[in-house]
Amino acid sequence: MSGATRAAAAPRLYDRTPELAAVAALSARAADGSGGVLLVTAGPGMGRTALLDRAVRDCAIRAHRVAAPSGNRVPWSGVRALVSALAPTPSAARRAVRAARGPEGVAGALTALRPGEPLLLCVDDHHLWDAHSRTALDAAWREGPVPWAWVVSFAGHHRPPDVPGARVLRLGRLGRQGAGALLDDVCRAPLTASVRARLLDEAAGHPGVLTAMAARLSAAGHPAAPPDGGGGEPPDAVTDDAVLSEVYRGLLESLPAESGRVLTLVAIAGEPEPAATGPSAARPVGADAVLAVTRAVRASPEALDRLVADGLLRGTREALWFEDPFLRRAVLGTVPPSRRRDLRALFAPPAGEGARAGTRTVTGAGAGAPTAPTDSALARGAGHRADRLRAAEDVRALPGVVRGRAELVRGLAALADGPVGDAYQVLLLAASLLREGAPDEAADARFLAMEAAWAAGDPEACATALRGGGERADGPDLSVGADGADGADGADGADGPDRSLGRDRPGGAGDFADAAERDFRDGMCAALAVRLHEAHAPLVRVVARDGAAEEPRHLLRAGAAALVLGDAPTAVRIHARALAKVRAEGRTALLPRVLEHLAYAELRAGRHERAAAHAREGLRTAELTGQRNAAAHQHAVLALAASVSGDTRAVEEHAGRALGTARPHGLVQATTLAEWSLARAELADGLAAQAAARLAPLVGQGPRSGHFALRMLAVPCFVEAACAAGRAADARVATEEFAVWAGLGADPQAPAQLARCRALLAGADDSAHWYGEAVRHHEETGNDFERARTLLAYGKWLRRRRRPVEARGPLSDALVTFERAAAGVWADQARAELRATGGAVGGSAAASQEAARELTPQQQRIAGLVAAGATNREIADRLSLSPRTIDHHLRNVFARLGVRSRVELSGLLTRAAGDAHRAGP
Repeated sequence: MSGATRAAAAPRLYDRTPELAAVAALSARAADGSGGVLLVTAGPGMGRTALLDRAVRDCAIRAHRVAAPSGNRVPWSGVRALVSALAPTPSAARRAVRAARGPEGVAGALTALRPGEPLLLCVDDHHLWDAHSRTALDAAWREGPVPWAWVVSFAGHHRPPDVPGARVLRLGRLGRQGAGALLDDVCRAPLTASVRARLLDEAAGHPGVLTAMAARLSAAGHPAAPPDGGGGEPPDAVTDDAVLSEVYRGLLESLPAESGRVLTLVAIAGEPEPAATGPSAARPVGADAVLAVTRAVRASPEALDRLVADGLLRGTREALWFEDPFLRRAVLGTVPPSRRRDLRALFAPPAGEGARAGTRTVTGAGAGAPTAPTDSALARGAGHRADRLRAAEDVRALPGVVRGRAELVRGLAALADGPVGDAYQVLLLAASLLREGAPDEAADARFLAMEAAWAAGDPEACATALRGGGERADGPDLSVGADGADGADGADGADGPDRSLGRDRPGGAGDFADAAERDFRDGMCAALAVRLHEAHAPLVRVVARDGAAEEPRHLLRAGAAALVLGDAPTAVRIHARALAKVRAEGRTALLPRVLEHLAYAELRAGRHERAAAHAREGLRTAELTGQRNAAAHQHAVLALAASVSGDTRAVEEHAGRALGTARPHGLVQATTLAEWSLARAELADGLAAQAAARLAPLVGQGPRSGHFALRMLAVPCFVEAACAAGRAADARVATEEFAVWAGLGADPQAPAQLARCRALLAGADDSAHWYGEAVRHHEETGNDFERARTLLAYGKWLRRRRRPVEARGPLSDALVTFERAAAGVWADQARAELRATGGAVGGSAAASQEAARELTPQQQRIAGLVAAGATNREIADRLSLSPRTIDHHLRNVFARLGVRSRVELSGLLTRAAGDAHRAGP
């Protein structure tokens, strides 16, 4: 059966027999109800779409090919296109989109649309689909056995979807025979033997190039004519750069702007010698030469690293080349001649240096080649900027600067998606190499090294990086920024490592920046050494100065200082301002880090729902930009937020994903947050012994301890779990250490939490005093969730001492607070304890309406009459029943709704009626 998106005619394919056989086998499995996922990848023009069209045409079951929608920036546009192809009506499609966005996901939406029907679904250009749709599809493919056949195509330079067990097909070039058959098929008239042979030789089996050149020759009016329409034999190169640019246009337009500029630099630097012949006579070019001129085209060194990671470029530091030679020529075909001359000038030596013995220009023009014009960037440059614009041979004469920049690029890549311990060492090496020739970049490298050390949970390494890898404390100025969680601008691929702070203006902005950096360095070093009295004054100055700055990384530094000072609300405000700045400036690569800082600050402030919302956005942007380490931190924040709401499944999912990256990459901070979230979820579910066992190594000392900035924050949770599990001795040891830390004033919540810990451990006579102290401290510092946990513990203690009337007050307060914070599992605990005291148990709007709907029609009538004030005998007379039957029904109503009196029942039904009226029809 054919779907609406079938190809009108079966496309002819050549040399694709194995690929078609794989698709046919997958379709056969789908017909049997097993299905699976087949991934198809290839470069531009290799026939991914043609293969999918052919698969749809030949399939014996219902099949559809769904391409990336034109509005692929619109969230869920891809899923909307997919379900629209399957839905019988637009309204069914809208319902399916809502289902796909809900807990059931894409699988539930497709099951509702086509229950039990085998399907072949071809997702074309998966990399161009919107992020929401890609995430939803990837989740559906990972969740388990796939009942349908999925064929998913994506560009060769993009990472494949993470689908366990999926087979990957890589479409290669055609053989000579297959290429000849394709050429004969697409040409309107027979080609002359010489043109046909040259086309086959130059296209090298590339189907897209063959098709484009056949169209060009046919349009020229004569099958044997060259592309310019002249007579005679074709030119030396039938396949010109303009045609290649057309074939590769989609890839080139999809690249980030700075990646395209760096790709152009590599293509220009690798242009062949004048005496070279052949269309692919290109020279490898050193990475150092390209890195030296990236700033001249407003690109960052990270862009070069991304191109190598994506496979568009290959090679080593000494020699880079294009993985696909056609791509190099396609890039050159997009550069106007005047622009080519300007870019070549960047690689030319300064005037008078080209004739030195043994010296060659990068472009290989020799001694007689023209040098850079006097108004070039090199001629205008000064200091370290001039170093970046010299020829490769001159750059190699400055091995420290050149090597430092290369190491900085490697460190950035490792920090975003690699072991942070490796990133730390590489970045320290980069800082030492850049110290003399490029002090601004050296400061950036030191800052990034500190960020890596913080993520790794190594305070000594943080202090080393802050001081410049062994420099004196009053040595060169540092450009650092880290909060209680992370640094500031470590992954900003949009701006690169050039983050000048104006040091070249004595008495002006440079001095201001130097003072802020010194204060941050001194304050953070003192805080890392647990000398908080010394850290306070310089960090307060950082918050005051950088908190009013316009540069996002300065704002992040101010927010960092605020968190170290324990002022979480100020940190939230400053980080929110940084987020607004980053969004306004379009700095996508920095966005995950800013959102990570903001989400963590909101967690510290007790704003768990807001933290989860920002963490979800940060997770999406981290995945889009390939920053797996940032994604791990966002998963950890989401897990901790879910442990508040009581969503155990979400806790396990996010914590598992965080740990999957954090453990191999050495992210101790993310590991600690994830383990803490799992333990808190276990404690909420009543698994105190399991929670205590999980937290014990985190709050202890030694190689298994948690992150140094988080270890003490988890102690109150451990004490509560240990007391419930009968590990009072361990709880006392942890409480005494926590008391020392609380006395330092690092966290405003610590005094209240310490009093709660002492109440849990105290005897019957002292517990009431410590609970009272805890509540008093909570009133002074805020954080409703922690206050509610203290009230819940106090209410439990009172009830177990047979003081139910006194327990109702704190338990009712705790219940309302938990409901307001959407802490479902904690609210359930408070509600159960309150019910055990005989107190009235209210509920949220949704809960009260749901409770009323649970009654049978007869029970609803009886309950309504009771709420109106009728007695049992009056109700019996009205309904023609016996008073005993009314009493029986009323007891069932009380039990089902969890109430103990007619007054409570009346109040609950009144609230339910009011909620239903406000909610409307």
